[in-house]
Amino acid sequence: MELIDKALEFEQRKRRSLSTSDRVEIVREAKELILGLNEIYKKNRDQNIMDIMKRLTVIKRKIEKRLKGRPLTELV
Repeated sequence: MELIDKALEFEQRKRRSLSTSDRVEIVREAKELILGLNEIYKKNRDQNIMDIMKRLTVIKRKIEKRLKGRPLTELV
């Protein structure tokens, strides 16, 4: 259950004043953790693992949204 511990530690990290490269690294790490947890979830269908994956996905989406920025049409 080392992967679950890594996911919980990832979830608790501070994410303030990040550079773009830091954000890219965080998104990649989150994706890697989610995919790893998904493999474990497929085997034993534990609801706690699904909850962790959902929380990591929320973090990942927030950071991805920040990376993509606002579309130019919204600025007008």
